[in-house]
Amino acid sequence: MLKKLILIYLTTIFFINSSSSFGIENKILVKIENQIITSLDVNSEYKYLIALNPSLKNSNKKDVIELSKRSIVNERIKKIEIEKTFKNPQLPEEFLNKILQNVYSRIGLANLDDFKEYLILNNVDIENVKNKLEIEALWNELILIKFSSKVKINEKNLKAKINKDNKFSKSYLLSEISFEVSNLNDLDNKFSEISDVINNSGFDFAALKYSVSTTSNFGGKLDWINENSLNRKIKDAIKNLKINDFTKPINVSGGFLILQINDIRNTQIEVNVEEELIKITNFEKNNQLNQYSKIYFNKIKKNLQIDEL
Repeated sequence: MLKKLILIYLTTIFFINSSSSFGIENKILVKIENQIITSLDVNSEYKYLIALNPSLKNSNKKDVIELSKRSIVNERIKKIEIEKTFKNPQLPEEFLNKILQNVYSRIGLANLDDFKEYLILNNVDIENVKNKLEIEALWNELILIKFSSKVKINEKNLKAKINKDNKFSKSYLLSEISFEVSNLNDLDNKFSEISDVINNSGFDFAALKYSVSTTSNFGGKLDWINENSLNRKIKDAIKNLKINDFTKPINVSGGFLILQINDIRNTQIEVNVEEELIKITNFEKNNQLNQYSKIYFNKIKKNLQIDEL
């Protein structure tokens, strides 16, 4: 059951943290316990982020570099905790292959060979990519082990929201920014800040900068979701939006959500209730697990000695 849940979780969201730097000179930038992060590490991460999110090329390079540095720091923190938790941390091959498939399909590539060629063109090492995916996947497994019992899903209510007789199905291709505010009085200012970044630098960059979701390094991109699978709150928030529009903050479990519509399609098919139930169940599980992941990450980060040089 745990392996099944892990596979569902891993194939729905992708915990991939990345970074990048400037310059050829290799300098130590950060020390975390016995781990060091160099300018070359950050540079490698930068290339990785750009490869997965080509739209970031239009963003300010210095800003992306700083986000890359933060990302690699987060990855190393997770790696330390993984090595403390698991005796022999290793991802099953079938899980890694599934994640790789989802990664390259999200950037419009058909197969692994095409993905390898694409990475070569972008000066990104495939083995480094696999290593990053494995670290994030193992972190996901750790979160699932610790918190899956706390996830509460009412499948009966979710199923009731899906209209199985609907022959005309509207689906949305969405991106997300999941964020928190310490005080509700700060929500308007936070949304204004995020909106400015979206409008000036694009949704992908804003997701990388602000989102606590594990989709952040993919520009917050989600899979196609049938409108009947969305809860009423989200459906109401997006129903009048056009392609490339984004919502105001939506109050969800543990924080707030901003959704952007990347595409809309209408299909004359009978909605498969069970398939749609799986999609929306995963969506709800991921929202809850993202919050537990963030809380646990912050907890272990406080207990580590982190020195920026």
